[in-house]
Amino acid sequence: MTQRIAIIGAGPSGMAALRAFESAKQKGTEIPELVCYEKQDDWGGIWNYTWRTGTDEHGEPVHGSMYRYLWSNGPKECLEFADYSFEEHFGRPIPSYPPRAVLHDYIKGRVEKSGVRKYMKFRTPVRNVTYNDKTQKFTVTVKDLKDDALSSSEFDWVICSSGHFSTPNVPEFPGLAQFPGRVLHAHDFRSADEFAGKDVLCIGSSYSSEDIGIQCHKYGAKSVTFSHRTRAMGFKWPDSLSEVPLLLKLDGKTAYFKDGTSKEVDAIVLCTGYLHHYPFLDDSLRLKSRNRLYPPSLYKGVFWWPNNKFIYLGAQDQYYTFNMFDAQAWYARDVILGRIKLPGFEEQAKDINAWIQREEAIADAFEAIDFQTEYVRDLLGPTDYPRLDVDMVARLFKEWEHHKMEDILTYRDRSYPSTITGNLAPVHHTPWMQALDDSMQAFLNQPDLSAPKVA
Repeated sequence: MTQRIAIIGAGPSGMAALRAFESAKQKGTEIPELVCYEKQDDWGGIWNYTWRTGTDEHGEPVHGSMYRYLWSNGPKECLEFADYSFEEHFGRPIPSYPPRAVLHDYIKGRVEKSGVRKYMKFRTPVRNVTYNDKTQKFTVTVKDLKDDALSSSEFDWVICSSGHFSTPNVPEFPGLAQFPGRVLHAHDFRSADEFAGKDVLCIGSSYSSEDIGIQCHKYGAKSVTFSHRTRAMGFKWPDSLSEVPLLLKLDGKTAYFKDGTSKEVDAIVLCTGYLHHYPFLDDSLRLKSRNRLYPPSLYKGVFWWPNNKFIYLGAQDQYYTFNMFDAQAWYARDVILGRIKLPGFEEQAKDINAWIQREEAIADAFEAIDFQTEYVRDLLGPTDYPRLDVDMVARLFKEWEHHKMEDILTYRDRSYPSTITGNLAPVHHTPWMQALDDSMQAFLNQPDLSAPKVA
C-alpha cells in the first residue's frame, strides 16, 4: 500500500519537501502520496506579503511578518538553491541583495517549474494532528476555508513546515498600556513611511530590530533608539541612531532605560522575537523550544524524538535558509524512501545532546556560522542533492558580517559570486539607501553593462 505524507505549510521549507520528492520521482523513484496543506491562498509562507495584520479575511491569524521595503538582509548567494540558480530563474546575474518580491518570485519559480502544485490544498489550515500508537498512523484534521468544512485523513508521515516566525513574543513593560503613541510588534510592522519624522524606539537587538530600525531611518524617521536586553549590536550608527540598555518603564512618552538615561519617543516597535507555536499538534508531538540553532528533541534537527515519523523542517534559528531547508528535506525524503536508516532512539539521544553541547559552546557569530555549516554538511553527505559548496557559503557569510560592521547602511551595496555558477553579481543600479522603490520591476531594471558606450 502506498504511503501517505502530510506536509503542513507551503513556505520555503514545505516547498523544499515537495521539490525533494519530485526530484526523486523525475529520476524514476516511486514516491509516496503527498498532500500539502497551506492556509494562505498561495505558496511562499512568510514571503507572501499582505497589508493585513491581526486576522485575515477568514478570521485566521495572519501568518506573514513581511513588510514593505524589505530587502534581503544577507547575500542571496548564501541561500541559493543548488538545483536552481538565480541566473536560471532570471536569465542573467542579478545583484546580491534583492527585495522581498524578487526572492518570492525565485522560490516560487522552482516549484512551479517542478509541477508540484497538484499536491497542494490552499486555504486549508491544519486544525489538529494526533498519532495512534496501535495503527502507527497520524490523523490530520483540516479546515477548508472556502467551503467552511472540517475533514480528517490518515497519514503514515507528517512533515511540519509551518515556520516559527509568525507568533509574536510580546513582553510587558510598566507604563506601556498608557503610552500615548503607536505600539506594535515587528510581526505587524508593514511600512516604514508611517514613522517619518518620528522618534522611534525599537526594543530588541536581533535582525528584526536592526532592519526595522534602519528601514525607519531610510524612510525619514527623526531618530531611532535601540534598546537591548543582553548586549548592543555595536554597529557604526549614524548620528540619529543609538543604542541603550533595556527599557525599564514608560511615563507618558518618556522612556526610561536601565543605564539611567531617558528619551521622548513617538512609537515603539517590539522586535522581541517569535514563539515556537504549534497549537494544532497533540502535545506528544509539539516542539517546545526557544529560537536556537539546535532545538532539543530533534534528531538531525529534523526527526521528532522518539517518534521519527513526525518531521520538522526549518525549526531552527538560521544563518542558512533556503538551501538548509533543502538539505533537511532531501535527508528526510531519503529516510522515508528507505535510503537512509536511522539509528535507535538511544543513539539518537546521544547525537542530539552532542550537537546541543556544541551549540552551547559557541562564542560568536563566526562560530555560529561554522556550526550551521557543519550541520548542513552532515545532512547533505548521504543524499543526491546537487553539490553545494558550504565552505564558500560560510566564507560569504563571514564577509557579510564584516561588511555590516564596516557600515550598516551600505553593506547591501556589496556584490558576491554565486556558489553555483561562480559569476559575480552586478552592482545594483541605485545605492540601497537611495533605492526607495522595492518593486521587482524597479530592481531588475539593470542597465546593460555589456552594451557599447555611446560617445
